[in-house]
Amino acid sequence: METISFPHFSRSHCQAQIALFRNVSNGGALKKRIIAASTMEGDEGEKERASVNYSFVNAKLITSKLHLQTAIYQSILAEEEGSLRTKTVHSEILYNLNPTHNITEAIRRYGVGDDTTDLIVVQINSPDALPAPEVEAKLKELVTGDLAPFSDLALVTDWSAIKKYHKLNNDPAVKEAFKSTTRERMVVDEIVVSSVAMKTVMN
Repeated sequence: METISFPHFSRSHCQAQIALFRNVSNGGALKKRIIAASTMEGDEGEKERASVNYSFVNAKLITSKLHLQTAIYQSILAEEEGSLRTKTVHSEILYNLNPTHNITEAIRRYGVGDDTTDLIVVQINSPDALPAPEVEAKLKELVTGDLAPFSDLALVTDWSAIKKYHKLNNDPAVKEAFKSTTRERMVVDEIVVSSVAMKTVMN
């Protein structure tokens, strides 16, 4: 698990803890639990929502740590400015990752689902929150899978799906880099990161 700091934001939102899980086998159960928690009432509902208060991201659609970090940054910024387009800062990450403004599509594509095998879990919190080892222990209880170093993302990314969703197969810069896999992926990553960074401007 890794921690990304955003010191210029308020203390309650100035860090994000991220973890990559591989060989995930309970994606469907997690999805059902998140949906159920959103409608539960009373103290039980509050407790269950707190237990799944993370962003669950389909790792196959993330091109780099910068891609994820940019979506997290934009989501914290929206929270700080009171301009969230979704219900929580964690669901806002999925919204910002998706190239369209369709929230339902964003959750379906970028969130956890029945067929999710590689999952990134993000929690935006304060340095005063639980210590990293305790957060990691909670995540291991929540996700049935293998906690992996974030560098393993390079083994996970589905570049074909990313090009399809971002409509990049006919992009001139991508086509020009086609002969070099490394170069093509660099170009795709640059485009996708820029897309996330510019999304709020393009509203």
